[in-house]
Amino acid sequence: MAHVAQYQVHLMLLLFGIGAVGTLFLFRKPPGHKAWKLADLVWVLLGGLGALIAIIAGLYTADSSRLDRQIDVAYAVTRAFDGDAARFRLRYCEGATDPDLKTLCEKIEFLSASTAANAELPLFIEVTQSVAPLAGLSFLFGKSVAAREAEMQEMRDQADAFNIERFLVFAATDEKTKAAAAALAPTRPEVVGDFNVLARAYEDLVSEVGALKDEWEYLQQHSGILIWQVIALCMVSFAAPFRLGKSITELRHSM
Repeated sequence: MAHVAQYQVHLMLLLFGIGAVGTLFLFRKPPGHKAWKLADLVWVLLGGLGALIAIIAGLYTADSSRLDRQIDVAYAVTRAFDGDAARFRLRYCEGATDPDLKTLCEKIEFLSASTAANAELPLFIEVTQSVAPLAGLSFLFGKSVAAREAEMQEMRDQADAFNIERFLVFAATDEKTKAAAAALAPTRPEVVGDFNVLARAYEDLVSEVGALKDEWEYLQQHSGILIWQVIALCMVSFAAPFRLGKSITELRHSM
């Protein structure tokens, strides 16, 4: 599929050229000839069928948009958690000596460390866009197709390697942190309150990133539909010159 996406523009231009050459031979025939009727039939069959397939394949675009939205949500939740965790550490953990407070600070530190890789979440957008129809047009703007494909493959590998299980290494709360929070509650209720908010935010983050991974895997499973979309565009490219030639012939005859 990656090779089809990589050379999709070349395929469409090649088929358009073949269709144009075939149309040049048909110019020898007068208007209304059976050959022009067959050319019109080719346009109706290939062009109509190609347009229908392209529309159906547009479902993949909708799925990509849904993934993009999930990326935005997961990234926003991660940024919010990281900011809140940083403020918690700055406010309560600098120079902390209380063992219970230090326990909560260590937990927040661990949770923050587990979200560090989320800074690269936007790479999912680049990956999904890399195989979109007509993405091969990049070669017209001076960027090497091979270099672009190598870059996209590297990002695909990173996305495939993304594992939600790494977030489960640290639970948001455990017996030790619960005991520390219970001990701090009478004297430092604001600390316990902020910690509980962060723990719930981390659980929400895990849920959103898990949903992101599910969306990515779903998109990968259905990425084969892009082949049909490219085939449909190639069919239209091949059939278009025949319809154009028929129109030109009829126009010249009417003049």
